[in-house]
Amino acid sequence: MARIYATADDLEDYTGQAPPEDADQLLARATRMLEAEVLRLCWYDVDTDGMPINTVVLEAIQRAVCAQVQWWGELGDSIGAAGVGWGSVGIGSVSLSRSGSASGAASAAREIAPQVGDELQSPDLTPDIFQLGAVCSW
Repeated sequence: MARIYATADDLEDYTGQAPPEDADQLLARATRMLEAEVLRLCWYDVDTDGMPINTVVLEAIQRAVCAQVQWWGELGDSIGAAGVGWGSVGIGSVSLSRSGSASGAASAAREIAPQVGDELQSPDLTPDIFQLGAVCSW
């Protein structure tokens, strides 16, 4: 079973607002994105299911996942669709262009929310329980 670090209740606590109807799907997607882009480069102890053992670490990761979903809510896009479909657009004297391919990869929805970094750099995450960007070789 895939890990999901936060629940709809966690999201509601984090944002102070009722979670969207698709909160579980968004939280699962945010978990996968942060695992691929951030958490795989971190060091922390996990149980046999890959969940953080330390509650301080787990809570920070929960907040980070919620921050990513909140970011998507502010953007109005969670999959990068808003960044797809145009290379250049012109209306009157206004002209917009996007160099390279116009894929969803260039969308703000594919960026790590700034608040994720804040959550994962909390002073409570001391080096003995969590290391952000800890890359090692065996």
